[in-house]
Amino acid sequence: MKQLRKIVWWIFFWTAVFTALWFAWIYQQIYKAERQDFAAPAYAIAVFGAAEYNGRPSPVLRARLDHALDLYRNGYAPMLVTLGGGSDPRFSEGEVERDYLLSHGVPDAHIIAETGSQNTEQSVQHLAEIARANHFRSVIVVSDGTHLFRIRELCRAQGLHVLTSPRPVGKPIPAQEIVLRYVHEMLSYALWSLHLH
Repeated sequence: MKQLRKIVWWIFFWTAVFTALWFAWIYQQIYKAERQDFAAPAYAIAVFGAAEYNGRPSPVLRARLDHALDLYRNGYAPMLVTLGGGSDPRFSEGEVERDYLLSHGVPDAHIIAETGSQNTEQSVQHLAEIARANHFRSVIVVSDGTHLFRIRELCRAQGLHVLTSPRPVGKPIPAQEIVLRYVHEMLSYALWSLHLH
């Protein structure tokens, strides 16, 4: 019995060590993706959705769209893909994003709007379907910095070549919100990796 307890203790100890190291690695990957811009020429720029208010993009979504517009105008990609459904039956994030891009001079023929996804995983699945239908693999992904590592890994699992480009941060983000974002992304990535999400 004493030997069994010792074995169980060592299993628990090394499991805890491995788990701590794995989450430290995830944290480091999120941190690196948040602070580096890998934008390079690609076929499309994909803007991941965020909240919209009565048909208008929230400040976070507008910042993502403005960054995507800068990339588009600087010739990084000829197409823009807008992603996101949302809870408002009158408006989808993808439609609001498309309308914003149209109002800033992007031709409708250069925009593909996806309007049904309800979370990051669905957005990536729909992006992969759009890529296959339009015969491209390379895409610049625009979102908040802490979101990009998980998006990149999900996209790679779908066979996409991903270049991440974080939207600029405007006003300082409270430390508590940063912690919550990191925890959310770390747990979401861990659950996805373990096929539990």
